[in-house]
Amino acid sequence: MSKNQKAVRMLVEGALLVAVAQVLSYIKLWEMPWGGSICVGMLPIFLYAVRWGTGAGLMAGFVYGTLQFMFDGGFALGWQSILGDYLLAFTVLGLAGIFAGKKGGIFYGTLVGSLARFLVHYVVGATVWAEYMPENFFGMTMTSPWFYSALYNGFYMAIDCVLCLAIFAALYKPMNKYLTGSDIR
Repeated sequence: MSKNQKAVRMLVEGALLVAVAQVLSYIKLWEMPWGGSICVGMLPIFLYAVRWGTGAGLMAGFVYGTLQFMFDGGFALGWQSILGDYLLAFTVLGLAGIFAGKKGGIFYGTLVGSLARFLVHYVVGATVWAEYMPENFFGMTMTSPWFYSALYNGFYMAIDCVLCLAIFAALYKPMNKYLTGSDIR
C-alpha cells in the first residue's frame, strides 16, 4: 500500500468511525439529568486511535466532540462548558492511540481514554457546574462540588468504560487484526 493510499484509508476510516460513534451515541441506556449518558459512542474513537495512533485519534475525538455539541442536544452553560465538556473531553479519547501497535493496546487505550475524559468532566463539573450541585445525590448529602462531580461523572463514565472493554473483549479473538491495527502495518 502506497503512502497516499494509506493516508486516504486513514481519512476514510476516521470519517466512518466518527459517524458510527455519533450514531451509537444516540442509543442511550441511561441519560443523566445535566448531561452525560451511558452509551458506547466512545468505542469507535478508541478503535480508530489504537489503529492509527494518537494524532489521528485526537483529531477524531475532536470531530466527535464537535458533532456531540452540535447534534446531541449540546448542553452547556457557556464557552467554558463547551470547551471542556465537548471539545476537550472528547478529544482526549484519542489518547488511546498511545497504545497503538502494543499488545493489549485496545484495552489499555480504552482505560486511558476513559480516564482522561472522566478527568476533564470531573474538573469542569466541579468548577463550571458547581453552582448547580443538588443538596442530595444518590441518597447522599452533597457538601463538596468535587465530590459531587466525581460521583456524577464517575457513575456514567465507569459504566461506559466497562461496556467498551466488554465489547472489545468479546470481539478480540475474531477481530484481532482489526483491533490491533495489524491489518494496516
